[in-house]
Amino acid sequence: MGETLSECLSILSLGDCMSRRTTILLDDDVYERLVRESLRRYKTTRAMSKVANELLKSAIRGETDILNLIFSEKIARTSAREFEEFRRKLSERFES
Repeated sequence: MGETLSECLSILSLGDCMSRRTTILLDDDVYERLVRESLRRYKTTRAMSKVANELLKSAIRGETDILNLIFSEKIARTSAREFEEFRRKLSERFES
């Protein structure tokens, strides 16, 4: 049986999800970039689905990495007062 969307999202890096045929509407500029990228990577437009999957997985993985970074335990500790002092000094350096 097919995987649920959440299962697919959790194993994106493994590539274990079944392929699904679907139709999406692309803006002309997005379509053109997808064609160019498919030609660049695979020398054919028949690989557009593969390129689209690779790009989408990369984008989702990148978003996941950012969220993990945001919500991970922070190594450095600073107070609001220390941060404001740092920000003020940095701002002064940019202005000079």
